[in-house]
Amino acid sequence: MRRPSLSEMASTRSRATRPPVPRPQWVRPDPLENRTNGRYLWGTIIGVWMLSLLPWRLWPAAPDLLLVVITFWCVHESRRIGLVTAFIFGLLMDVHDVGQLGQQALTYTLVAYGAHALHRRLLRFELWGQALHMMPVFVGAKLVGVLIGTWAAGYWAGWSWVTGALLTAALWPLVGWALLLPQHRMDDVEANSV
Repeated sequence: MRRPSLSEMASTRSRATRPPVPRPQWVRPDPLENRTNGRYLWGTIIGVWMLSLLPWRLWPAAPDLLLVVITFWCVHESRRIGLVTAFIFGLLMDVHDVGQLGQQALTYTLVAYGAHALHRRLLRFELWGQALHMMPVFVGAKLVGVLIGTWAAGYWAGWSWVTGALLTAALWPLVGWALLLPQHRMDDVEANSV
């Protein structure tokens, strides 16, 4: 008894049992990947930077709103906002505050690095959970900046910076809600149009 060859077996196979051949399709953007409009993203950062130039920041326990916005975008748009952005805006705040050059830049860069290190984990939580995860990052980076400032200036600035760091972390849910609000409106429009 002769065994059928592979070509005979393939020809006897019906068309219905053949494995499907994938057809080429146009590459479409992933609908689950909500990319923020670049103008909106940079507009929020520059707008908050301009707001941070006002004298309300002279209060020792003032929260750093610019740091929250940059860190938020480091988490949610990690491919577009990163350590360089944090460093540049930190230097701009150093120049504005007439402090030691690099102290704010170091703080901003450390927080942005912490946000990049945690961004996959943070995206699994809601805004309050993200704020709790970011609180040690805000406090730790501010502590490093205060210690360097204390070493350079030769005097201890007090503990009011802890209140500022905690207020900065507490602002995370409010700032996150405000920054994500236009994206939710676009999602609602797309859902209603389908």
